[in-house]
Amino acid sequence: MEFLVASGIGVLTAAGIYLILRLRAFAVILGVSMLSYAVNVFLFSTGGLVSGAPPVLGSGAGTYTDPLPQALVLTAIVISFGMTAVVVLVALGAFLESGTDRIDISETDEEDHEMPPSGADLR
Repeated sequence: MEFLVASGIGVLTAAGIYLILRLRAFAVILGVSMLSYAVNVFLFSTGGLVSGAPPVLGSGAGTYTDPLPQALVLTAIVISFGMTAVVVLVALGAFLESGTDRIDISETDEEDHEMPPSGADLR
Protein backbone atom coordinates (compact mmCIF):
# COMPACT_ATOMS: atom_id res chain seq x y z
CA MET A 1 0.00 0.00 0.00
CA GLU A 2 2.88 2.36 0.76
CA PHE A 3 4.31 1.84 -2.74
CA LEU A 4 0.97 2.70 -4.34
CA VAL A 5 0.61 5.92 -2.33
CA ALA A 6 4.25 6.89 -2.93
CA SER A 7 3.81 6.28 -6.67
CA GLY A 8 0.66 8.40 -6.68
CA ILE A 9 2.49 11.23 -4.92
CA GLY A 10 5.33 10.97 -7.45
CA VAL A 11 2.98 11.05 -10.44
CA LEU A 12 1.07 14.05 -9.06
CA THR A 13 4.32 15.89 -8.36
CA ALA A 14 5.74 15.15 -11.83
CA ALA A 15 2.53 16.21 -13.56
CA GLY A 16 2.33 19.37 -11.44
CA ILE A 17 5.91 20.39 -12.23
CA TYR A 18 5.38 19.69 -15.94
CA LEU A 19 2.27 21.85 -16.02
CA ILE A 20 3.94 24.68 -14.08
CA LEU A 21 6.65 24.86 -16.74
CA ARG A 22 4.10 25.46 -19.52
CA LEU A 23 3.57 28.96 -20.93
CA ARG A 24 -0.19 29.12 -20.41
CA ALA A 25 -1.86 30.48 -17.29
CA PHE A 26 -4.49 27.73 -17.08
CA ALA A 27 -1.84 25.00 -17.21
CA VAL A 28 0.13 26.73 -14.44
CA ILE A 29 -2.98 26.91 -12.26
CA LEU A 30 -3.64 23.19 -12.82
CA GLY A 31 0.00 22.41 -12.03
CA VAL A 32 -0.10 24.29 -8.74
CA SER A 33 -3.34 22.48 -7.86
CA MET A 34 -1.74 19.11 -8.61
CA LEU A 35 1.25 19.98 -6.45
CA SER A 36 -1.06 20.92 -3.60
CA TYR A 37 -2.88 17.58 -4.02
CA ALA A 38 0.48 15.78 -3.87
CA VAL A 39 1.40 17.59 -0.66
CA ASN A 40 -2.03 16.79 0.81
CA VAL A 41 -1.66 13.07 0.05
CA PHE A 42 1.86 13.14 1.51
CA LEU A 43 0.62 14.80 4.70
CA PHE A 44 -2.26 12.34 4.90
CA SER A 45 0.12 9.40 4.57
CA THR A 46 2.28 10.65 7.46
CA GLY A 47 -0.56 9.76 9.83
CA GLY A 48 -0.12 6.09 9.07
CA LEU A 49 -1.45 3.86 6.32
CA VAL A 50 -3.22 1.26 8.42
CA SER A 51 -6.37 -0.26 6.96
CA GLY A 52 -9.28 -0.91 9.31
CA ALA A 53 -7.57 0.48 12.44
CA PRO A 54 -9.37 2.76 14.89
CA PRO A 55 -8.48 6.45 14.77
CA VAL A 56 -6.64 6.83 18.08
CA LEU A 57 -7.45 4.11 20.58
CA GLY A 58 -6.05 0.78 19.47
CA SER A 59 -7.58 -2.53 20.53
CA GLY A 60 -4.48 -4.30 21.74
CA ALA A 61 -1.85 -4.22 19.00
CA GLY A 62 -1.11 -0.54 19.37
CA THR A 63 -1.59 0.30 15.67
CA TYR A 64 -3.58 3.43 15.11
CA THR A 65 -3.83 6.26 12.63
CA ASP A 66 -2.94 9.75 13.76
CA PRO A 67 -5.88 12.20 13.38
CA LEU A 68 -3.67 15.33 13.32
CA PRO A 69 -2.51 14.96 9.66
CA GLN A 70 -6.13 14.36 8.66
CA ALA A 71 -7.14 17.67 10.25
CA LEU A 72 -4.20 19.44 8.59
CA VAL A 73 -5.15 18.05 5.19
CA LEU A 74 -8.77 19.08 5.62
CA THR A 75 -7.66 22.62 6.43
CA ALA A 76 -5.21 22.64 3.51
CA ILE A 77 -7.96 21.53 1.10
CA VAL A 78 -10.19 24.43 2.13
CA ILE A 79 -7.36 26.96 1.86
CA SER A 80 -6.14 25.65 -1.51
CA PHE A 81 -9.68 25.74 -2.92
CA GLY A 82 -10.06 29.39 -1.92
CA MET A 83 -6.64 30.35 -3.30
CA THR A 84 -7.32 28.49 -6.55
CA ALA A 85 -10.55 30.43 -6.98
CA VAL A 86 -8.70 33.73 -6.45
CA VAL A 87 -5.93 32.80 -8.91
CA VAL A 88 -8.46 31.67 -11.54
CA LEU A 89 -10.25 35.03 -11.28
CA VAL A 90 -6.95 36.92 -11.59
CA ALA A 91 -6.01 34.81 -14.64
CA LEU A 92 -9.46 35.38 -16.16
CA GLY A 93 -9.08 39.14 -15.67
CA ALA A 94 -5.65 39.05 -17.32
CA PHE A 95 -7.05 37.02 -20.20
CA LEU A 96 -9.93 39.44 -20.74
CA GLU A 97 -7.52 42.39 -20.61
CA SER A 98 -4.85 41.04 -22.95
CA GLY A 99 -6.78 38.56 -25.10
CA THR A 100 -4.36 35.67 -24.44
CA ASP A 101 -3.40 33.48 -21.54
CA ARG A 102 0.30 33.27 -22.36
CA ILE A 103 2.50 34.19 -19.44
CA ASP A 104 5.75 34.98 -21.24
CA ILE A 105 6.84 38.42 -22.41
CA SER A 106 7.95 38.77 -26.00
CA GLU A 107 10.54 41.28 -27.23
CA THR A 108 7.90 43.58 -28.74
CA ASP A 109 6.14 43.82 -25.38
CA GLU A 110 9.39 44.79 -23.67
CA GLU A 111 9.97 47.63 -26.15
CA ASP A 112 6.51 49.05 -25.45
CA HIS A 113 7.16 49.15 -21.69
CA GLU A 114 10.63 50.69 -21.63
CA MET A 115 11.30 53.34 -19.03
CA PRO A 116 11.64 56.90 -20.32
CA PRO A 117 15.09 58.47 -20.08
CA SER A 118 15.77 60.37 -16.90
CA GLY A 119 14.59 63.95 -17.01
CA ALA A 120 12.10 63.26 -19.84
CA ASP A 121 8.71 64.89 -19.75
CA LEU A 122 6.14 62.29 -18.59
CA ARG A 123 3.06 64.14 -19.86
